[in-house]
Amino acid sequence: MKTLVLVGHPNIEQSRMNKAWADRLEKEENVTVRHLYKEYPDMKIDVEREQNLLLEHDRIVFQFPFFWYSTPAILKEWQDKVLEFGWAYGSAGTKLHGKEFLVVTSTGGPSGAYRSGGFNHYSMSELLKPLQATANLTGMRFLPSYVEHGVRVLNDEEVDDSAEKVAGYVVDEDLKRGR
Repeated sequence: MKTLVLVGHPNIEQSRMNKAWADRLEKEENVTVRHLYKEYPDMKIDVEREQNLLLEHDRIVFQFPFFWYSTPAILKEWQDKVLEFGWAYGSAGTKLHGKEFLVVTSTGGPSGAYRSGGFNHYSMSELLKPLQATANLTGMRFLPSYVEHGVRVLNDEEVDDSAEKVAGYVVDEDLKRGR
């Protein structure tokens, strides 16, 4: 299985968690890691190039820090441009059918903040519904997300451990059955 990891972090060099994840994933066979802010600092997405990469891979991963209950701007721009009507969705838009879609994200707050009655009032499952809907619309299978909470307080060993877990999770061929 070939996996495409689209990293959407505007300051990856200052990120302990997302940088560790990306660095670790780059060591995996059959995994292509793309840093979208480095590729497109002007936010001008090369649609044809990105669509060709999607066609070459079986599993698509969005990796990002959870910003304001959503993805960073580059991932939204990427979706708006790359997932075109007639290509990714619509009666003739079947290019992504059968592919797998996975979210790998980090939060600064603790897991308890992301639940009914918690600080943010909603679970991560609820907050990630727009990405699940995107997968549904484009005919991709939405896999269980990997969420690392409280990354601001993790020590170096915990960050390294998380990077190992993410690498194993992203390449797990049995992931489609749930975790």
